[in-house]
Amino acid sequence: MTTTTLPQPPGTLGERLRWALADGWTVTRRDLAHRARQPGMTVTDLLFPVMIMLMFGFLFGGAMAVPGGDYTEFLVPGVLALTMVFGVEATFTAISTDAARGITDRFRSLPMAPSAVVVGRCGADMLGAVVTLTAMVVAGLAIGWRWHGSLAAALAAFGLLLLLRLAMLWLGIYLGLVMRSPEAVMALQILVWPIGFLSNAFVAPGTMPGWLGTVTEWNPLSATAGAIRELFGNPAWAADSWLSQYAVLAAVAWPAVLIAVFCPLSIRRYRRLSY
Repeated sequence: MTTTTLPQPPGTLGERLRWALADGWTVTRRDLAHRARQPGMTVTDLLFPVMIMLMFGFLFGGAMAVPGGDYTEFLVPGVLALTMVFGVEATFTAISTDAARGITDRFRSLPMAPSAVVVGRCGADMLGAVVTLTAMVVAGLAIGWRWHGSLAAALAAFGLLLLLRLAMLWLGIYLGLVMRSPEAVMALQILVWPIGFLSNAFVAPGTMPGWLGTVTEWNPLSATAGAIRELFGNPAWAADSWLSQYAVLAAVAWPAVLIAVFCPLSIRRYRRLSY
């Protein structure tokens, strides 16, 4: 097993960037075509978060009292943020499966940009996230959720959701390249689910034991959920913590840090994979 460093093409930085984007878009189209041949999986990915929203909204909503509003308007933004976090599992599975089947090695033998595979995978998943987010918004409107802020604030909220998704995708890509085993997705699910539910998506951190509430407030998902509730004009339990008062800033900072760490790590890891 040897480590191969892929050569960089000659030319200016702008030419290299165009080269990387063109190859990345080719890989994106490949991943989208692969999804189109598996419509059942796509439908399942859309229905699962909708079922979570309906289950918590109708089964537990009647027992939940939210100051200044109803539980549905508190719940929907939280589930939207939770759905963005769940994207890490699909990305991890796709990357690790390609690596296990030797597809990644075939890509690396081609004269393509070193970042094309990971950027292309990220692009395909972001387009899928837009479709999922659209379906979730339609489902939320159908059960009575509304946003009460301006259109600009609502668009900013959707932007924060996609920013969180992008951060989770780079985390998933890195883990997929490191572990390179589709079976390891089960171990990842054991981590993703507690992280997803250990947040303010369904209940306020103030209702939890002190230490658990503190951990919940520092969850990046909680920052995004709190920020989009604020931007949508939806109700939320009041809190005096810094993270609650500056939720929008935290919702930008957390994903930015994750992307800054795992994007270069993923590209570097891909370039240093062993055949």
